[in-house]
Amino acid sequence: MRFSVWGRRAAIAGCGVAAMLAVMPVASADTTDPATPGYAPITLSPQEAQQLCADLLPRLANRTTKLVDRINGGADERGSVAWLKARAQTQRTKGHDQIADQLDQRAQRRADRANDLKSIQQRLDTFRTNHCKVTS
Repeated sequence: MRFSVWGRRAAIAGCGVAAMLAVMPVASADTTDPATPGYAPITLSPQEAQQLCADLLPRLANRTTKLVDRINGGADERGSVAWLKARAQTQRTKGHDQIADQLDQRAQRRADRANDLKSIQQRLDTFRTNHCKVTS
């Protein structure tokens, strides 16, 4: 299976967010029921927490912001939803309806991906607010 550039980027961003959220303790894990596995919270040293908040979190936030900006860009922004729709319209005027339909479907998937990325941004901001302390 061949992934597009956007698919790879979204997968990388998703893995980064998953790694970030894995650091958060699981509060709802019930360790009394033997059928449900209980997960102990992951603890970080102050140096690891500082590195996470200072290095990884800003890079992930920057990457998701760039992706959202590109997806929401105008028709001249390569990779944006508007760009894909313009290409679809061009193909449709040339009589290539099947290609135009495929491009319209890609544009719809990309617009949906922008919503996913916005929720990732919110989760990153929530993590920053809850776990990254500003030191003076």
